[in-house]
Amino acid sequence: MSNTGRSREGARSRTQIILLFVALIVFIMLLFANFAYLNTQSNYDKQYIGHAGELRVLSQRIAKNATEAVAGKTQAFKLLADARNDFDLRWGYLRKGDPATGLPAAPDLIRDELRTVQRDWEGLRKSTDVILASEETVLSLHQVAATLAETIPQLQAEYEKVVESLLQSRAPAAQVVVAQRQALLAERILGSVNTVLAGDETAVQAADAFGRDASQFGRVLNGMLEGNATLRISQVEDRDARARLAEIAELFEFVSGSVDEILETSPELYQVREASGNIFNTSQTLLDETSVLTNSLENMAKRRTVNTIGGYVLGLLALMSIILIGLVMVRETNRQLRETAQKSERNQTAIMRLLDEIENLADGDLTVTASVTEDFTGAIADSINYSIDQLRELVVTINLTAEQVAAAVTETQATAMQLSAASEHQALQISAASTAINDMAASIDQVSTNASESSAVAERSVAIANKGNEVVHNTIHGMDNIREQIQDTSKRIKRLGESSQEIGDIVSLIDDIADQTNILALNAAIQASMAGDAGRGFAVVADEVQRLAERSSSATKQIETLVRAIQNDTNEAVISMEQTTSEVVRGARLAQDAGVALGEIEGVSRVLAELIESITDAAHQQAESAGQISQIMTVIQQTTSQTTSGTSATAESIGNLAKMASEMRRSVSGFALPSSKKAG
Repeated sequence: MSNTGRSREGARSRTQIILLFVALIVFIMLLFANFAYLNTQSNYDKQYIGHAGELRVLSQRIAKNATEAVAGKTQAFKLLADARNDFDLRWGYLRKGDPATGLPAAPDLIRDELRTVQRDWEGLRKSTDVILASEETVLSLHQVAATLAETIPQLQAEYEKVVESLLQSRAPAAQVVVAQRQALLAERILGSVNTVLAGDETAVQAADAFGRDASQFGRVLNGMLEGNATLRISQVEDRDARARLAEIAELFEFVSGSVDEILETSPELYQVREASGNIFNTSQTLLDETSVLTNSLENMAKRRTVNTIGGYVLGLLALMSIILIGLVMVRETNRQLRETAQKSERNQTAIMRLLDEIENLADGDLTVTASVTEDFTGAIADSINYSIDQLRELVVTINLTAEQVAAAVTETQATAMQLSAASEHQALQISAASTAINDMAASIDQVSTNASESSAVAERSVAIANKGNEVVHNTIHGMDNIREQIQDTSKRIKRLGESSQEIGDIVSLIDDIADQTNILALNAAIQASMAGDAGRGFAVVADEVQRLAERSSSATKQIETLVRAIQNDTNEAVISMEQTTSEVVRGARLAQDAGVALGEIEGVSRVLAELIESITDAAHQQAESAGQISQIMTVIQQTTSQTTSGTSATAESIGNLAKMASEMRRSVSGFALPSSKKAG
């Protein structure tokens, strides 16, 4: 079969496989879509059936709770409301769907069943609403009835005791009969209340009878306590019987107070009872209808088996597609295996032919040329021919290069020998230069050491000058303090002189007072002598005052002498202090001049120290540079020695290279080249 026929057959097989795969994917997608639809509808059916089943239960629960609610059970009203709301909610799910879960409304196939349930549910819901709306009335009425059920037996018991008391007290027979009739009337009142609570057709008549009996009971009770001529009831005289009648009156107050409430609520209670009866009757019908609805939903779910069969058919088609794909792929694989075997046989023949053509190439024959055919070995033969051409050119190039290398090696070897001799001479010169540089480095180190010592001496001079400057400054500061203290002392001495002057003035004043006192004493003595005996005592006092004035005058003169001496000493001390102050100021100026001189010495010493330090740094740097130069010369000397050794080794290597070039020419001499290449 030709290549064109095989290609067409392969393309046709691939087209069939693709079409079968497309059909398989379509069948699988339809299968999954069918199953998804069935699963969704099945879930919907389960929810529909679940809601319908709950409606059946709730219909009976509503009837039960309604009966209990009418019977006066408080909890039953809440349960009834919950059941009504739950029924309404689930019924809404069936009619309108549930947006929360995505449940749609029930299908139209069960439209008739839904319509029937809806009709009965509306009536049941109205009756339920009537009962729930009358919750307060029903509970209140039952509470009243329960209280009456406890109170009326007590009334009967008390009236029986009243009858016993009347019999013991030998009361009139009419009173005994009335008391017995009251007990029977109380029992009839209780029966009427129970009839009202029953809520049947006689409830209204029972309520009227309850009202009449209660009114009659009250009038008779009042007549027994106070007497009533209209009823021909005489007043009871027995004390014990009256006490019990009073207790009966207290108990009867609740009965009489409940009459109006029972009469007003009895019609409403009748409606509640009627609603309860309607619920009971309708609940059974609703149960049957919801059962029919449940059966219809179950039958509707069973009718979906057609879609299930369709899913099975799609699955079978998908399986058949897989089988067909497998058959087509097996057929295509067998065809490819046959083509591969034929192609392998052709390739084997081409390989053997190519090996025969290049057999002489292993012996170095570069004149061989491989045949280029249309088989897969054609590209290999073309590559081999290209490689042979490259080998031919390589062998020719190696021969030419070997000749050129041999000529260059001879020249390079002579040059290397000359370089070796020059390197040895250079090594000797570098050794001499290195020795001279080492001596220079030693001298620079000595200069650096001396400069370092000079720098230390200069630094000590700076420190000493700095300390001297500080001492001078301290001295100036001390002299300033002394000058200030002397000036302060001088001021105080001046103030002391001024104070002594004031004391002298005071002493002069005292002296004047003493003189005047002496004169007054003389005058007093004269006056006393003129008075005779009467002024004798006054004369004695005048003498004493005169002597005191004389002593004061004498003391004043002594004080005046001392004050003058103090003033003279004070003036001399002030003059001495002023001279001392002048000397201190002069000494401070001299000390300040000395401080300025020491400051200049310190500045010069600091500059000198900086210059010496610069010299030291420069000497250190030169010493380091000399050391580095010495190290560099040593490295250069070592490098020169290595260069000499390397040059000798290079000369030997060049000799070896000449030998290798000869060996390379001998190694390619075994290749056979075409005549044109040899000539080239």
